Amino acid sequence: MLAIIGGTGVYDLSIFEQVKEEIVQTPYGDRSVLIGTVGTKKVAFMTRHGEGHKIPPHQINYRGNIFALKKLGVTNIIATTAVGSLDAEVGPGTFVFCDQFLDFTRNRVLTFFDGAPLPVVHVDVSHPYCETLRAKLIEIAQEKELSFRATGTYVCTEGPRFESPAEVSFYGKIGGTVVGMTGIPEAVLAREAEICYTTISMVTNLGAGISKINLTHEEVLQVMEENKKNFHGLISLAIQKWAEKGECSCQSSLKEFGGFNHCIKGIL
Repeated sequence: MLAIIGGTGVYDLSIFEQVKEEIVQTPYGDRSVLIGTVGTKKVAFMTRHGEGHKIPPHQINYRGNIFALKKLGVTNIIATTAVGSLDAEVGPGTFVFCDQFLDFTRNRVLTFFDGAPLPVVHVDVSHPYCETLRAKLIEIAQEKELSFRATGTYVCTEGPRFESPAEVSFYGKIGGTVVGMTGIPEAVLAREAEICYTTISMVTNLGAGISKINLTHEEVLQVMEENKKNFHGLISLAIQKWAEKGECSCQSSLKEFGGFNHCIKGIL
């Protein structure tokens, strides 16, 4: 099954039919997941910030969310993120299909495997986003003639505050393309769970110091609303073209450790 994780501004289920809620029990608490259909495809949908955008980025239950999707049989995740641009040439409304990340979070649990009774696991993230899913999204963006960047580095900060101009300048100088607050540890946990994962990052604003105006959350929501049609079109077509039985190396990322299901026996 394919799952969509909706970030800031992505709460609309209008492309889904026959939607029902499932409460999934996990070692990290019960999680709510909506299950619906898009055409002939069964799809899971989860709002990262909860109903009404009540959960700040540093308080999101990332482990519970990914574990719940894994338990439901999800094999592929397309996550959406609202991001600020670290490059004046990558303006609001641009889709960025990131292929790397830089982690500047401070207080988050970054792994399922944080001590006994679970084993010590070191997962490879040389290619942190699923290349198969990324390639399909890029193909669709080209087909729909959207404004996009095929590669980019996602800088993840702790939040919930916006970044300072000095930080934005620094992140850009070390190779960052966009900056957000939710991409990590989500991407890493999905890789540990052997789920194909990629992200659609929508630029909603220029970073502080690049932008000529002060940043507001309202600005972020406004740009997301203005680009809702493009977002829905991209996601809807991606679901339709998703190959349900596709095999990918992401789904055997813990092979040397016996696989994710084998590794988590200590907490089930």
